[in-house]
Amino acid sequence: MKPSAFILLLFSLTLWNCGGKKAAESTDKSTAADQPAMDTVMDVTQVVGIARIEPAGEVITINAESAGFVKDVRFAENQPVKQGDALIILAAEVEQAQMHQAESRIKTQQAAITAAQASLASFQVKLDNAQNTYDRNQKLFKGNAATQQSVDDSRFAVEDWQKQLAAQKANIAQQQARLEELRADIGLSQTQLSKKTLRAPMSGVFLSCNVKPGNFIGSETALGDFARSGPYLALTEVDELYALRVKNGQKAFIRPQGAKEVLATGTVVFVGPYLKKKSLFSDSADNLEDRRVREVKVQLDDNSKVLIGSRVECVIELQ
Repeated sequence: MKPSAFILLLFSLTLWNCGGKKAAESTDKSTAADQPAMDTVMDVTQVVGIARIEPAGEVITINAESAGFVKDVRFAENQPVKQGDALIILAAEVEQAQMHQAESRIKTQQAAITAAQASLASFQVKLDNAQNTYDRNQKLFKGNAATQQSVDDSRFAVEDWQKQLAAQKANIAQQQARLEELRADIGLSQTQLSKKTLRAPMSGVFLSCNVKPGNFIGSETALGDFARSGPYLALTEVDELYALRVKNGQKAFIRPQGAKEVLATGTVVFVGPYLKKKSLFSDSADNLEDRRVREVKVQLDDNSKVLIGSRVECVIELQ
């Protein structure tokens, strides 16, 4: 081999070795550069999201149960009430008059029953007397001391009083049935009268009051917005990147937006079953950000430092 050809071959091999080493070093450096980023994602211990404070069972609207003119309002905004507390008193003059009328009819009916029972007792005495007369006439007739006519007359008297006694018993039964009807009427009147006092269907706090004395309300009239008693919930969204790492029972806390002060601690009690568009806290209808989120609810341990409807930061501990 010529010396010049040998030198050229040696130079080519040297260049190939150098290039391969640089490529390998470049690949190693690239892998090393990517590894910290992946480790950073995997080592995340907290997820932060914007949350809205809601009451247990969300805010609901309490409607009137019956119609009428408002006579008295016994609740106000931000006032806690217990189940069964009187909220509104409606005018009930007609219902009270119906109640008095039903009570009067019951007294009259009871007096009629008492009179019918007295008549029944009198009929029983007369029947007993007629029966004694009939028995006596039968004995006299057997001893030839009375006629057949007297025996027949006394027997007819017994049968007549028996029929009158049976009729009177039927009359008393009818009167007693009428008494039960009147008692049912008074029960209806009591129910109608009780509906003129609108009561709280559950315990909680009224967030607003929409009625005043003198207003006329119907069955569809909203008395106000109502928050049921119970721990508040922080409703937040977790980005799809960490959606699978959020689970029920994880600890969390909330703080003001942009601050470090802890307002309340809590526990994750609900995670959505699917991913949905990031829309819960979107301030713009044309927000077309193509990200998916998982809805999460955190039950707070203390309600004293938060307001319903306020927005806070919710920090969920993933470990």
